[in-house]
Amino acid sequence: MAENKNETVAVFRFGVIHEFIGGAILSSIEKRRLIREKCARKWIIPYSNRTRISENTIYRWIRRYRKSGGKIESLYPRKRNDRGKPRILSGEAIANIVNARKERPHVPVKMLLADLKRRHLIPEKTGLTTLYRVLHQTGLMNNTPAPEDRRKFEAPLPNDIWQSDVMHGPKVDVKGTQRKTYLIAFLDDHSRLLPFAAFYLSENLSSFMDAFEKALIKRGLPRKLYVDNGAAYRSHKLEFTCASLAIALIHARPYKPQGKGKIERFFRSVRSDFLSVANTVSLESLNTAFDKWLDDVYHQRKHSGTGMTPFNRFTRKLACIRQAPRDLKNHFRKTVHRTVAKDRTITLDGRLFEAPVLLIGKRALLLYHEHTPKQVEIFWNKKSHGFLTPVDLHVNCRVKRDRNHNTQLESTPRELYKGGGLWK
Repeated sequence: MAENKNETVAVFRFGVIHEFIGGAILSSIEKRRLIREKCARKWIIPYSNRTRISENTIYRWIRRYRKSGGKIESLYPRKRNDRGKPRILSGEAIANIVNARKERPHVPVKMLLADLKRRHLIPEKTGLTTLYRVLHQTGLMNNTPAPEDRRKFEAPLPNDIWQSDVMHGPKVDVKGTQRKTYLIAFLDDHSRLLPFAAFYLSENLSSFMDAFEKALIKRGLPRKLYVDNGAAYRSHKLEFTCASLAIALIHARPYKPQGKGKIERFFRSVRSDFLSVANTVSLESLNTAFDKWLDDVYHQRKHSGTGMTPFNRFTRKLACIRQAPRDLKNHFRKTVHRTVAKDRTITLDGRLFEAPVLLIGKRALLLYHEHTPKQVEIFWNKKSHGFLTPVDLHVNCRVKRDRNHNTQLESTPRELYKGGGLWK
């Protein structure tokens, strides 16, 4: 749980500072403007009651990330000096504040604070700032939202922003049964080119990560990935994969579909131009026909919004595209934590593995692909200790130790006992 908390906080901090450590070159005026915007807005900070971030904090995160050479682990939270000590407000005090505010929603906050202290419902040293923070976090501040300033936008370069979403597709025959399909697509905001899109039998995390990996291999790494708020897009695995590849993961605001207009327009073209004449007998035939339509028709057709074909607009500035690293698959591995037992074994998904002796009693990080669960790499203290070996109980039966506790393997197994020989 502690490691998952660290990774969640690190992913959030990377999302705050990604403009300053990415490939884009910002002037001092632009940096200052971005800093002020980030300090002025309210944030939902993981595992924190705060809603604001100071300039010094943002600069400190940037320095730590750069000093580590771009390692996401540098953004892990450090232990508090007051760890283990009681905080100002207990859960009971917060509940008293919430109940009092619901009973008197229009009373000024200063008067509410005085009333709570007079009735001894909160500690005497509670300040006005603390009370405001609790009311904001619980949504009990009666503020009228200002009108939103919505503007059209377009990424200036290829792979600056990818939009991703899922469209419900037609049913196909799978072993005699009609199964529904889902089109998982990635769209480059600048060119409207599709780095990758394909129909799957599910819209779960496994299908999305498969499509995401294929998109990165085919068209390089985006600087930002703009997605919805579905379960797959909020997964810890996707967040950590994006952060480890220096990709900022941005979620659309709930009930605000305006930001996904470009990919929604693409889905309209799929329904009207492709699905109306497509062969939907099987999933394979559907994807084969879709790939051909995507490459031969959509990518070669002039887009009304850009005045160019998506393919030509994407390929005219290839120098700015980041290629996927050679170890890309390693960034898509599943991560779990296990403690090495005294007999140096680790149980993972019902399989028993042997770990190095020096890791006995240590809580290690395991990385593996779900489709190859027998190839598990073990990390401890930010260092790889190789791949785990599946336990072979028959081989372990032949392992002996000398007086110096060095292991030795018997050259040949003992002769098997032949029953009844004692009576011959």
